Amino acid sequence: MPLPAFIEALAGRDPEFYRAVKAVAETAMAPGALDAKTKTLITLALDAAHGASEGVAVLARQARDLGASEEEIREALRLAYFVAGNGVLATGGAAYR
Repeated sequence: MPLPAFIEALAGRDPEFYRAVKAVAETAMAPGALDAKTKTLITLALDAAHGASEGVAVLARQARDLGASEEEIREALRLAYFVAGNGVLATGGAAYR
């Protein structure tokens, strides 16, 4: 999985930190209990929850390339909305204390 441009930019700005961030990314995305498609769908959902629209576009393409169906992408985005939206509901309850 290619690293986002903002991480690649660290290579010229802070090579030592770039190597550390790259190592974490490679470890996180390496084959393991979750396959590459699942990890990409999770990352897609996280980017959507954080408002990273360019990341969502890139990750959706990568997920499709890994065999993700449109329904799998929709489900990942629904989960992102559910989790992020619940945070608003939980925090918003403070208005009624």
